[in-house]
Amino acid sequence: MHIFRISIIFFFLLFFNENTVFSQQKEIPKENVQNTSISKKISIAELNKLEKLRNKKVVSLGIVLVIILFFLFYFFYQNNKLKQKIKRKDLKQKILLNVINSGIDTQEIERKKIASFLHDNINSLLSSVGLHLNTFTTQNSIQSEEIQKAKAILAEAHDLLRDISHDLVPSLLVRFGLIYALEDLCEKTSNRTLNFDFTCSISSNKRYTEKFEMKIYFIISELFNNIIKHSKATNAQLILSETGNNFIIKVQDNGLGFNARKTDEYEGFGLNRIRARIKKFKGSFDIVSKMNQGTTIKIKIPIPH
Repeated sequence: MHIFRISIIFFFLLFFNENTVFSQQKEIPKENVQNTSISKKISIAELNKLEKLRNKKVVSLGIVLVIILFFLFYFFYQNNKLKQKIKRKDLKQKILLNVINSGIDTQEIERKKIASFLHDNINSLLSSVGLHLNTFTTQNSIQSEEIQKAKAILAEAHDLLRDISHDLVPSLLVRFGLIYALEDLCEKTSNRTLNFDFTCSISSNKRYTEKFEMKIYFIISELFNNIIKHSKATNAQLILSETGNNFIIKVQDNGLGFNARKTDEYEGFGLNRIRARIKKFKGSFDIVSKMNQGTTIKIKIPIPH
């Protein structure tokens, strides 16, 4: 709009200047015509010629203004078109994030339900079967190889269900909180070829909301899985801290790294899911990575109250 206003002002200034010049040019000849006895320099034909020249210049200025207006219209049209495109892109991104977050929330709810069902129902039934079997063999003094095998199978099934339940929703996370669960995750994930160091400046007794703890735990679990599957690192580190009202997560490794500017090529790493979770909490997600120089991921999430 500023360019349009400037163009209009510019045109009127030029038009005003042309009128002034030609009016001055016309005044001089008219005086000369009236005073023919003093001087006869400009004739009626010359006046007509000057008038035609003035008209041509006015027409030329009009054409220039039309061209300017055309370009201004084209500029504003393209600018509005670009704005609409950006709005549509933002809307699509919001819809995609909502879909991803909805899927993640559903998964986490289902995980919790399944874990609770396995722990509170199936494991309890297996324990009850084992108890009855032990009572029966003790009371009847029965020593049978088949019964011993049945006891072993029950014990194995109990352990498997406990492990599955723990993988779905870690019992440490539910009972003791996020810090204990993440420290345990580092310890369990470490092996002879890859070590996960745990550093935390937050009290291990501190608790957050259940939803927040679950999301943070699964975000870090997914980052750990990426390191194990793709990085070929020998050492990784999880650093937790709080700054103001923000929960800070830093995960770094000494692995192969990747081009952080081309994250679309690495969506197999689950980065979209991680970003969606973090955006839902209005947090930030930064990646610093170079080929053969390792990767550092920093996440900042406001702590819910």
